[in-house]
Amino acid sequence: MLIQVDAELDASGLFCPEPVMLLHTKVRELAAGAVLKVIATDPSTQRDIPKFCIFLEHQLLESREEGGTYVYWIRKKS
Repeated sequence: MLIQVDAELDASGLFCPEPVMLLHTKVRELAAGAVLKVIATDPSTQRDIPKFCIFLEHQLLESREEGGTYVYWIRKKS
């Protein structure tokens, strides 16, 4: 599935809570309905990013783990 991305956040090499703090800031900059691709290497993002999306009502479109890199596609709530 090809997802059209409006912005990207590379949080590679950062550890909890930095990826989610950066995600929170980046999402604020986006228009409603925009899609953000997040790249991270911290395994705790597998727990933290889905919880972030649920809590703030954003849509986690897809998540993938590829060789220690975690990729998430998030649609900002409308």
